[in-house]
Amino acid sequence: MNERCRQIERSIIKDFRKTIWKPFIRGLNEYQMLQPGDSVAVCISGGKDSMLLAKCMQEILRHGKMEFGLHFLVMDPGYHPANRALIEENARLLEVPVHIFSSEIFDTVADVTQSPCYLCARMRRGYLYAHAKELGCNKIALGHHFDDVIETILMSMLYGAQVNTMMPKLHSTNFEGMELIRPLYFVKEADILAWKEQNGLRFLQCACRFTEQIARERKEAEDSAGEIVKSSKRQEMKEFIAQFRKISPHIETNILKSVENVNLDACLGYVQKGVRHHFLEDYAPKTVS
Repeated sequence: MNERCRQIERSIIKDFRKTIWKPFIRGLNEYQMLQPGDSVAVCISGGKDSMLLAKCMQEILRHGKMEFGLHFLVMDPGYHPANRALIEENARLLEVPVHIFSSEIFDTVADVTQSPCYLCARMRRGYLYAHAKELGCNKIALGHHFDDVIETILMSMLYGAQVNTMMPKLHSTNFEGMELIRPLYFVKEADILAWKEQNGLRFLQCACRFTEQIARERKEAEDSAGEIVKSSKRQEMKEFIAQFRKISPHIETNILKSVENVNLDACLGYVQKGVRHHFLEDYAPKTVS
């Protein structure tokens, strides 16, 4: 192992023990994400979140008490060669033995005008499940973090008119016996960024043509008019939450707790197993004696 890689690994366990390592362990334990004998495919996009997840999973396998299989999947959906080269360079530096396969997802969604990111994510997940299953895995691990969870809750309320959250683990509906887990569920993005900066690491941003075009348009608009252009609903939520933090550091945690403490006695309605229920179903007339 190269010395640089050892330093980066030590920083997770020591320097970021409280902000990254312990929340990572908490997520695994609280939601029972791993069982003995599992075979997990860590899905690596090349960004900071998935690369940190890869290192955390290596560390828990190396130092934990549970035996499980571990693979590292990288799907190239049509990256520019320089972007793919950066992923490969970081994998070598961090000593993550990646298995890379190609798809044509970027070409497929290039002309989609409505929800291209949603379609891209769904297609990516299908490819990842399929290749993970070919490797003999029963689980895939994604690098979604605490901020992603909070943003999803708010987006579902403000734009979807429903209360949904990004679940810590899910059974696949299309790949029998497969499960998705999110071990960074309690790790905050600011702490991932701090780990990246402390170690002088450079990772891939979302490199699809759609987001790159939006980024260019956003910069041009800001340069010419000095106005902030909202590149996506998720970016709006990030800025929304940043304002919340100025009010109270506990608001984000309270948002997550709100979906843990849903009071069905005080809900107008809810959906369970695809069936919609209304509070009047159980609302009995009050009798007067």
